[in-house]
Amino acid sequence: MQKNSLGPLDNMSRLTLGGGGIGQVWGATSRDEAIATVNASYAGGINLFDMAPLYGQGEAETVMGLAFAGGYPDDVRVTTKCMLGSVAGELIEDKLVQSLDASCARLQRDYVDVFILHGYVVPDGWSESIRPRALPHIAVEWHNYQDHVVRVFEKLKQQGRIGAWGVTAASTQVTNLGLLAANKRPDVVQCMANLLDSPGSMAICQEKADPRAVIHAARAAGVGVMGIRAVAAGALTDAIDRDVKPDSAERHDFNRARGIRQIAAELGVSIAFLAHQYALSMPGVDTVVLGVKNREELAECLAAEAAGPLDDALMARIDEAVVA
Repeated sequence: MQKNSLGPLDNMSRLTLGGGGIGQVWGATSRDEAIATVNASYAGGINLFDMAPLYGQGEAETVMGLAFAGGYPDDVRVTTKCMLGSVAGELIEDKLVQSLDASCARLQRDYVDVFILHGYVVPDGWSESIRPRALPHIAVEWHNYQDHVVRVFEKLKQQGRIGAWGVTAASTQVTNLGLLAANKRPDVVQCMANLLDSPGSMAICQEKADPRAVIHAARAAGVGVMGIRAVAAGALTDAIDRDVKPDSAERHDFNRARGIRQIAAELGVSIAFLAHQYALSMPGVDTVVLGVKNREELAECLAAEAAGPLDDALMARIDEAVVA
């Protein structure tokens, strides 16, 4: 497994095991299989694990704690998150600290290496979301982020509760880039890294996503990049393994990728294999977060990383095959 720096963290694996799969967000699995997948990930060279309370209502974090119940190896690094939503500024510190405490209890740790703001940072007074009902639950306005979230994250670093902090850069582009231009920048951002450049159902605005510009800006600012949604929430697989609506973003993306399936077939690999190779080959992406839920899916991702980066000609051919 190739290693890389991720912001202030050194020797991080190029693949990260995400909590969505083992928390049963991306289809059914058993707790025993999820624990086995965590252990197989570490045995395969993965030493970064990306968790959150929302992944199975704490299930992913619980699985991690059980997988390393005898103690975490020294080289293992763990992230977790907190979804704040539109909380009053004076309540933000309590909510962040309480969430961190609960996560640490499930993880069986007293410290996390990266604490990430789950959800979105949006402009103050913004009312153009395509998901207006969800917005109060998933988005933090800019002033609360600047005045409270950043302050609390920095305080937790000073207290030794966390090693670094981060945000999800999947909001409006002016906000995504603003996070990286601020005087107090995150140590890490999570950003879309897939060959479709698609946020899928994570999109909150009509604006066309440009995650590559965010990745470029993060790299220029010295901010680590965790690439997420390498298989576009299942759209870049042979078959979406959960029920999605015919008019969903994932079904639309699945159809956009038909030309990529033909390329994968010519190469004798699955589209998921090729999609992971592509994400790992994207300049500026320090680690790619996996959504696998079992050891079979994990093995394919490990093989994709071992196969090395794609050459420029194949990357260009893939880009040209994407349906608009």
